[in-house]
Amino acid sequence: MGRVIIIGAGGVGTVVAHKVAQNADIFTDIMIASRTKSKCDAIVQAIGNPNIKTAQVDADNVEELVALFNSFKPEIVINVALPYQDLTIMEACLQAGVNYLDTANYEPKDEAHFEYSWQWAYKKRFEDAGLTAILGCGFDPGVTGVFTAYAAKHYFDEIEYLDIVDCNAGDHHKAFATNFNPEINIREITQNGRYFQDGEWVTTAPLSIHQDVTYPNIGPRDSYLLFHEELESLVKNFPTIKRARFWMTFGQEYLTHLRVIQNIGMASIEPINYNGQEIVPLQFLKAVLPNPQDLGENYEGETSIGCRIRGLKDGKERTYYVYNNCSHRAAYEETGMQGVSYTTGVPAMIGAMMFFKGEWKRPGVWNVEEFNPDPFMEQLNVQGLPWHEEFDKNLEM
Repeated sequence: MGRVIIIGAGGVGTVVAHKVAQNADIFTDIMIASRTKSKCDAIVQAIGNPNIKTAQVDADNVEELVALFNSFKPEIVINVALPYQDLTIMEACLQAGVNYLDTANYEPKDEAHFEYSWQWAYKKRFEDAGLTAILGCGFDPGVTGVFTAYAAKHYFDEIEYLDIVDCNAGDHHKAFATNFNPEINIREITQNGRYFQDGEWVTTAPLSIHQDVTYPNIGPRDSYLLFHEELESLVKNFPTIKRARFWMTFGQEYLTHLRVIQNIGMASIEPINYNGQEIVPLQFLKAVLPNPQDLGENYEGETSIGCRIRGLKDGKERTYYVYNNCSHRAAYEETGMQGVSYTTGVPAMIGAMMFFKGEWKRPGVWNVEEFNPDPFMEQLNVQGLPWHEEFDKNLEM
């Protein structure tokens, strides 16, 4: 039914490739491309499907990307490379006439700042080209947007309060490790927090607001307020929202390590001169920390991510909690990767599936909540991320 290129051969790319290969009725021709071709070849070997093609490509180089796209002629690109590379890949898609999907919004390499404006600016160009670009189709962002759209469609006349809650209650038995790219992860959580309140954005000091939140099958966990990109699109697309926040759990040992890393300057993205060579401390730190791809084998426990929503239906207040719990062990046994990679990679595949089925196919640049959530929600249950609902209970938020 469709030709697809997956760009990126990290943990998420590995999961996407496994899930795409499992759905051969939808994805008829598959290529995995990365800066390091041997990583792509290793994924193909693990999947055991020699028909999957691999290629070397520099995702920072538009000309290389265009040449690859013109050679393989995919209908859609699943971008699970680095957020720095979103714009070059989108540009290459426009030049080669290819549709686009990613899991995280663009951020400049030299500034720890992320927002959708850079990618939303491509909207008219994709419309004029008759191409679809689907933004933020991981879990958060991604499934959390679909959860919100599903709630708005089926259970609310007006959504007023939205809290996205993300708990990783797993244990990888490492002193300190990040569950996805360390450079991106540390940049994200060391920034100021931000939440939406009564039409305005409120800025908070990093990790300064926290509270216990009770997660299904896990129990109470200390949860910290962060800014997360899906808040920006959700308050735009659901204008009745009065307050929108994002919460993530962190253990005290993790936070202690993070504080030391910041205090000694290793979280800096400013280049320094070391023995005549320019290095970025955070990139050096990434090189010595455990590779997130290698955490799965001994990972225990589970993740729990969902949306806690309060609003109005037929003039009455109601609450709704929709969530998924994902076992690190089950994710590893299926794909060789831990649950954080799994919860991002599976939705990316489903988003591409929605495109090929014609459910999410519309010229322009779109966030996931702007499409029909129902067929996506159905596939979450089929593809390994079943969801659960609770109505009219105390949301704790």
